[in-house]
Amino acid sequence: MTYHNLRLCSFSITNCRAFCKKFYKSVAFLCLFFSFSSTSATSEQTIVIQQAAENYILTNIDWPPGGTLLAKAANIDSRIFVTDCPAPLKTSSSSTNPSASNITVLVECSEENWKLYVPVRLTRTGPQVTTTGPISRGQTISAQDLTINMVDLQRVRRQGFSNIEDIIGAKTKKNLRSGEVVESSDVCVVCRNETVTIKAQKSGMTITTKGTALTDGAHGEQIRVKNSKSNRIIEGRVTGIAEVTVVF
Repeated sequence: MTYHNLRLCSFSITNCRAFCKKFYKSVAFLCLFFSFSSTSATSEQTIVIQQAAENYILTNIDWPPGGTLLAKAANIDSRIFVTDCPAPLKTSSSSTNPSASNITVLVECSEENWKLYVPVRLTRTGPQVTTTGPISRGQTISAQDLTINMVDLQRVRRQGFSNIEDIIGAKTKKNLRSGEVVESSDVCVVCRNETVTIKAQKSGMTITTKGTALTDGAHGEQIRVKNSKSNRIIEGRVTGIAEVTVVF
């Protein structure tokens, strides 16, 4: 074989190796592409998963009395591995706290052996007592000072009121702006050093007397009061405007 033929043969082998290398790289890329595409979630699949998570929240979380509950599932990465489930998707969560702003829902398909955790954002609205105008600190609240509005309950830092009658006659402990939600810490249904009616209940009988509140109190709170007749200090629960009930 001549020198020219040897060079030609060597050149052909080198080109062949380069061609094969490029060919295998192309095949590997195509295999990876089709493998990735076959396991990536479609938009229809992600929507079904999101709806399953949202329906779980709407079905299993307590709605605010007289209000609404909205559930919005987070976006799902389309690169996740899921398949069409031949059976209804199973949903569950370790939390059912109705006051939570976010709850994670487990969505799974046992038949296809996949599961996915989906964060869901909760928006709760409910009727709350709000002011119709500005109210000064120490002012006695009247019915004209209040109204009921539907508000985002996540924005209410403390317990509010859903019934205007609960705070008519109460006194404000701070200045309130027009349209502000009235929270339990903003008013005293029973105020410190105020004369109150003490109701003593035992075996179906009720005895009333007068006393002096030693601390502020809202509806349902336990406070200390001093009996005006006996000077005895007792604890009772606030049950109304300037009213404390003691159960023996």
